[in-house]
Amino acid sequence: MSVDPRSGAKRRHHADEKAVQRAIKRAVAAAAIAKPATPHTLRHSFATHLLQSGYDIRTIQELLGHADVSTTMIYTHVLNRGGRGVVSPLDI
Repeated sequence: MSVDPRSGAKRRHHADEKAVQRAIKRAVAAAAIAKPATPHTLRHSFATHLLQSGYDIRTIQELLGHADVSTTMIYTHVLNRGGRGVVSPLDI
């Protein structure tokens, strides 16, 4: 939170998209990671880990902000099980 010097209004500042991209690029270089990594890479990793942990596809769809579940289903290919990559609570 900070105060806008022109209006005096107290507001939350959001990180600039480019600033986040540059910070990740610097971190990848500093860690000597050979593969390309971007903020979008982190988004894919997040979705994949949720699937591996057994979260249902609709929850992941909501978290990622996808309008259509078929967009979210793309992440199931990583599990090499197609749509069966999501574990039902009834199967536990």
